[in-house]
Amino acid sequence: MKIIFCSDPTSPDNPDSIYIDEVAAATRAGIQFLLLDYEALADRNNAARAVRDIPVHQTLETAVYRGWHLSTRQYAALYDALRSRGIQLINNVQQFKNTQHLPQSYPIIKEKTPRSVWMETDGKVAYEAIMQVLIPFYGQPLILRDYAQTEKHYWNQACYISSASDSAAVRNTVGNFLKLRGKKLEGGLVFREFVDFEMLTDSSPSVGMPLIKEYRIFYMNNLPVTTVHYWNSKDYEATNEPDPDLFRAIARQVRSRFFTMDVAQSTDGEWLIIDLGDAQIANLPVMADLDAVYHALAGAH
Repeated sequence: MKIIFCSDPTSPDNPDSIYIDEVAAATRAGIQFLLLDYEALADRNNAARAVRDIPVHQTLETAVYRGWHLSTRQYAALYDALRSRGIQLINNVQQFKNTQHLPQSYPIIKEKTPRSVWMETDGKVAYEAIMQVLIPFYGQPLILRDYAQTEKHYWNQACYISSASDSAAVRNTVGNFLKLRGKKLEGGLVFREFVDFEMLTDSSPSVGMPLIKEYRIFYMNNLPVTTVHYWNSKDYEATNEPDPDLFRAIARQVRSRFFTMDVAQSTDGEWLIIDLGDAQIANLPVMADLDAVYHALAGAH
């Protein structure tokens, strides 16, 4: 097993400083790390250049990418570039997509996640068609995202829709969202039922965005490895963490080797899945048990 970190743009022979604690955890777990040029991959669309300093392996070896966000297209390019050097990422491209794109995972999680509808688009939309899709949510508030991400830090402008039946609100929010996503738009538009979740008392880093008491569970080979606080807040101390057994049956169905499940408790007491994600690009908060994650990786094959 190898770990592939992003290199520091100002010091290419060293890992990006944001991953320094993870580098230490990988070292303690006895895992060798390699470096790639993230800017070459993400900004210049040159996957071959991104991995040019990674040695060619004579026998195929499994690796985990731990770095900045990648679109499905970028991940596919990285996957192929690494394969040419004898390295195979722990999740293949379809497994990456299975957790990164909500429409892929929705059939598995739909009984434990906010109700959702979606429509594929390249950025051009017919608002009449959108309003037809939203008929089942008449009068209800919604959350907007694309297949992979929200623009939650622009909560009132490009994420939250006060009413599914308010055509002006829908048009404004969708328009702002598409402008912000631009060429980063993945798949299309997803509209999700807004759910009242238990809140943190801390102030949100973005105006208007509710800070919910969210948790992230890391899974390796469909088994939970560690549960972390999604936000860096002391307000979590007053509550118990979610029991991963609540989601055991669902986790077993996820077609990915290394993934995350973000969960939160609604105000009526029900634990719900907010999202799945590929764990290779998932944030590990400050209070995460890095050793638990990296020892799990060390034992993976």
